[in-house]
Amino acid sequence: MSSKYIKPERVWLKSNSEYSEKWVQELIAEDPSILGLGDLVLRDKERIQPRAGRLDLLLQDPDTQRRYEVELQLGATDESHIIRTIEYWDIERKRYPQYDHCAVLVAEDITSRFLNVVSLFNGTIPLIAIQTQALKVGDNITLVFSTVMDELSRGPVDDDEDAESAPADRDYWEKRATKATVALADTLLNLVREIDPDLELKYNKFYIGLSKEGQPYNFVVFRPQKNKILFEPKLKNSDEIETKLEEAGLDSLEYAKRWGTYRIRLSKEDIETKQDILKELAGMAYKRRSGG
Repeated sequence: MSSKYIKPERVWLKSNSEYSEKWVQELIAEDPSILGLGDLVLRDKERIQPRAGRLDLLLQDPDTQRRYEVELQLGATDESHIIRTIEYWDIERKRYPQYDHCAVLVAEDITSRFLNVVSLFNGTIPLIAIQTQALKVGDNITLVFSTVMDELSRGPVDDDEDAESAPADRDYWEKRATKATVALADTLLNLVREIDPDLELKYNKFYIGLSKEGQPYNFVVFRPQKNKILFEPKLKNSDEIETKLEEAGLDSLEYAKRWGTYRIRLSKEDIETKQDILKELAGMAYKRRSGG
């Protein structure tokens, strides 16, 4: 017998004394994944900002270390919350420039006027707008979060001026990670050289990329960690690739929409035993980079 359909009732939290902004804040703090931004962790809440009030939530991606400055608002978006969201983001990125930062505004009603105004900043300021709906079914209530404006996609990694202006060397990466995991980048270089023998490693502070004839050629980049290395081919997100990764038993992290890359965590054993799928992915990314 099929389940009975029950139409949910929209509850406006702004005008409901039973639920408060604090209640929403606590739910997100307990489980940041409900925002739909990935498996983030809570870094801080009610974070004091110098001469600017308190930041509702500071979330962080444990893999990329990216930080999200989250401002909550019940009801419709207004100018003060737009300014506050951007101000908190700006304060945090200046205080902690070693991290990548993204501003997030969560509101019950994100108006078209708001979207028009904020679209002027998007591309300059990494900004995400999420609309939340409180839905009541019987005696139960749930929150549904929908991203109505994602941050504007950035240019390809080859055009990353920050990385280009922050060169590093092998010694930097061996101290940041380990000599053993940096050596895994050498092994992966040998693998991609089977596709193009002219490739070389290019060390930047944020990743180890590739170069060809002295120019960046980053169809795949590497990020050594303490015990493993991230292998990041630049490919469009697709069910076909997801299936390949799953069938190969590879440890695939969340797809990086911002850069358009898959993030695959590899051990030395993975590289030794799964060269075929790694070379296939690198080949697909190389073909895409080369316009083939």
